Amino acid sequence: MCVFDAVVHPYNLDETNFATEHARSITTMLSRGNAGTSPEGYRLSTEDYERDWGIDEVATMSFVECYTDLAAYHVTPIRAFHDGVNSVEKGLEAQERWSDRFVFYVGVDPMEGDAALEDLERQVELFHDPVGLKLYPNSWTAGEVRGWLMDDPEVAFPVFERAAQLGIRTVAIHKALPLGPVELLHYRVDDIDRAAIAFPQLNFEIVHGGMAFLEETAWQLARFDNVWVNLESTATMARRRPKAFEHAMATLMRGPKSIERILWGTGAMVAHPRPHLEAFAREFRFSDELVEGGIVAQITEDDKRAILGENYARMHGIDLEARLAAIADDDFARRRGDEPAPPYSTTRVSVLA
Repeated sequence: MCVFDAVVHPYNLDETNFATEHARSITTMLSRGNAGTSPEGYRLSTEDYERDWGIDEVATMSFVECYTDLAAYHVTPIRAFHDGVNSVEKGLEAQERWSDRFVFYVGVDPMEGDAALEDLERQVELFHDPVGLKLYPNSWTAGEVRGWLMDDPEVAFPVFERAAQLGIRTVAIHKALPLGPVELLHYRVDDIDRAAIAFPQLNFEIVHGGMAFLEETAWQLARFDNVWVNLESTATMARRRPKAFEHAMATLMRGPKSIERILWGTGAMVAHPRPHLEAFAREFRFSDELVEGGIVAQITEDDKRAILGENYARMHGIDLEARLAAIADDDFARRRGDEPAPPYSTTRVSVLA
């Protein structure tokens, strides 16, 4: 099976990168998330986690320490951090060194108005044919956190229009998981409805889909052909909370064609990608109770193959066969060999917690 990770992150969580007081609460949430979602042997100490991660570490974690073949780098405009926490510069390094392995999402803050549009144009020029745009429903400026909605014709729609004009086909929006002590309103998914209706030429990718507002997300998959679900964070439940993961997947797959728009995503390095991938690919199946009760059809190998890579490639019009041929004998492939390296062995982690 081809594994195309729909989102990876080399976070810069070093305190020198904190631009506002909100960076501390976001960092703590992420650090605790690593401990809470990782099985034994994959948890990091606070010191090893809360630092500036290099794109090389996330690349080897994904391609050498895991079975991931291809990955999407997301520029993140979280202004609580000086560099947005996932910088343009790290993305450009990945583009320069491993363009066959990565695709790229640019990222802006729609609350910045005209400056956001200018930033969008700048990043599209820097990245060679970026496939998506990453957005967050909050804007962090100075000591204030403000929120915005996807159906706002003054804040959101101009960004969608310019993205489409620039050739971007997919808008990924962080939902479901509030970043610190902020209003939950902006992390709901209801506002995606009007955006999907107004911009049928765009795909709307719900990042962290299924972690909250599960029923609403499932109905969006069933109703809109241009709404997709990225399983970042939800995927971590495959190992640590298997019953919750089963419930989420059964709900999301309820629509007749919903499975065609579910995307595998780990958010590496938020948690190590390997244990959750192995749990899903090798072990996950729906219980006899759900299948015999007519709740959901049993998941098949073809279904898993679609979720792990084929759906993502189809969303972006990527030739998977050509991509895989290009990386078949690259440095990552040779280093991984038949079996991935031990967790964090290729990174600058000193000791596992």
